[in-house]
This record gives sequence, C-alpha cells and structure tokens, in this order.
Amino acid sequence: MRHSTDAKSQSLGTLSFATHVLRGQAQVTFLPSTAAGALFCVALFAAGWEYGLYGLAGTAVGTATARLLGAAHDRVSTGLEGFNACLTALCFAVFLGAGHLSTAALALAGCVVVTVVTAAAVNVLAAWDLPSLTLPYCLLASAMTIAAPGFERVWHHGDALAALTRAATGPTSLQPADLAKAFFADFAQIFFMPQWYVGAVLLVGLFVASRRAGAVACLGSAVGIGSAWALGAPAAQIADGTMGYNSVLVALALCGVFLPARGATLAYAIAGAATATAVSSAISALLAPSGGHTFTWPFVLTTLAFLAAAKSFSRLRTTTPAPYDATAPELSLADGGVSGNSPAPQAP
Repeated sequence: MRHSTDAKSQSLGTLSFATHVLRGQAQVTFLPSTAAGALFCVALFAAGWEYGLYGLAGTAVGTATARLLGAAHDRVSTGLEGFNACLTALCFAVFLGAGHLSTAALALAGCVVVTVVTAAAVNVLAAWDLPSLTLPYCLLASAMTIAAPGFERVWHHGDALAALTRAATGPTSLQPADLAKAFFADFAQIFFMPQWYVGAVLLVGLFVASRRAGAVACLGSAVGIGSAWALGAPAAQIADGTMGYNSVLVALALCGVFLPARGATLAYAIAGAATATAVSSAISALLAPSGGHTFTWPFVLTTLAFLAAAKSFSRLRTTTPAPYDATAPELSLADGGVSGNSPAPQAP
C-alpha cells in the first residue's frame, strides 16, 4: 500500500516538474502557460529535433538547478527559473554546433551558471524595482560567443565571428512575400530560428495563452518591420526577422506585462518597439568587432530604460508598482489577460 502511495507521489512530482519546464519555455514571452510552452516545444522540434531537444533540456536543467539550490517555489512553478536556461542552451547549439559533444557539455554547464547569474541579476535589479528580463542569458551568451573562438575543442567553425562594422548595403524595398516572411520570422528569431513556419507556431502559442498578448506581439512585429523599413534597413535583414524580434518582446513587456494594458501604455509600447529597432543596429555595430552578437540586448536595454522612466509617468500606471520579485497569480485566459509574471523579475 505504501509502495503504491510512493509511486503515485513520484508520478505527481514528475508531472509537476514537466509543467514547470513547459511554463519555463513559455516564459520567454512572459507566459507561464503550459499549453503555450508545449506549442513552443513543437515549434522548436519543427525547426530541427536537435534544437527542440536543446531547448527542452536546457529549460529542464535550469529549473532543476533552481529547485536544488532552493529558489523560491513561486519562481520555479511559474517557469521564471527556466527561460534564461532555454535560450542559453539554444544559443550554444546554434553558435557552437548542436552535433558536438563539447557543445552539449558546455550547454549543460551554461544552464547551471545562468541560473546563478539570474539570481544575482534579480537581487541587484530589485533595488530599483526592475525585472531581470533576459539579461542573465545575454551576459552568458555574449561571453560565450566572444570567448569560444579561442578554444579549439569548443570552436568548430574555423574563422571567428569578429568583424568590422560596415555600412548597410542591398535593396530596401519590401515585396509582399518579404512582409509575410518577416512578420512570422520576428517570432522565430526570438529562439534563433529563421523559419517562418516556426514563428507561425510560436504565434499560435501566444494566442492560445492570451489573445491580448498575441495581439500586442503582432503589433510589435509590425512596428519593428515598419521602423526598420523607414530607417532604410536592407530588405533581407527585415525579411529574416533579425530586425524585428526585439520589438516583439519590448511591446509585450510594456503593454500588459510590466505596465497595465491600456491606450497610454500601448502608445508607450509602440515607441519602445520602434526604439528597439534602432538599438538593434547600434548593439550589432558595438559587439561585432569583438565577435559578439545582438541577442536580446536591445530588448533588455530598451525595456529597462522605458520601465525606469515609467515610474515618473502617472498615466502609465494606476497604482505604485509592486516589487518585481513577487510573482502575480496566473490570470484567467477567459479574461484575455497575460497569465503570468506581470510584476515578476523576468523576460524573452
């Protein structure tokens, strides 16, 4: 009888952990939704089984590490301890080569380290009531891409990524097919994937978790595309999603997640999304000579600046913001709300 009870308890524990892992994947876009996390997982496997495996395993390692170190239960259960690890594992797979044993070992270690860095970032930024977003992942990913070419057993691509910045070249006019591809690729590039159909599945996941979040994300993508075109970015860069994915994340963060969803914050989010487009080019130029990559630095820097400024604008909030180390309860999807980390230290 006791054996049966223990087995049932173990089964429930495994199911609970799996739920936390799926929520961790969804938290890349601020949604502690198991359904969205499952669809995100499907999207990554559609891009390639190795990327699906790295993303899922990375989230699991980050979540497990946080549990073993005694992280707050509400952070673990809502997926806040998994999304940075998910992005870190995918980053290692994309830049170092998913098929190498050294990549798998480094990704495993990176997911453990990024969990520690997340705790540090949360505690430091809590002094200003600001979320950590994907800052931990950006720090680790940048360190990896800059340092990796210096190690032969790690770097398998020959030439390093470092390159001097050059003026943009190529046609700037967008065809209807380019616009459609860019719209969906903006979502796929959040996870390093260039395929438009991966972005389509990710967008479905957003709408499944929250219609409002899906609509805001679509607006963010449109603003990113429009801003990049207006500034004269090459059509190829717009079409592959590299100019717009940070705008999607900024729009989500500033309208309905860290600030209440209403007209004023929607306009604020649009301004932030457009700003992120320009910041993307600046970050790329800044990091390229050292072999770094843009990652989600534009999202992190733009969102932190706009959130810090929002404290001075009463029309952007109804009450004094809650501390960002407290996780809001999951909202009902029937209410169309973002079911997640509104005041939580998070992110994608």
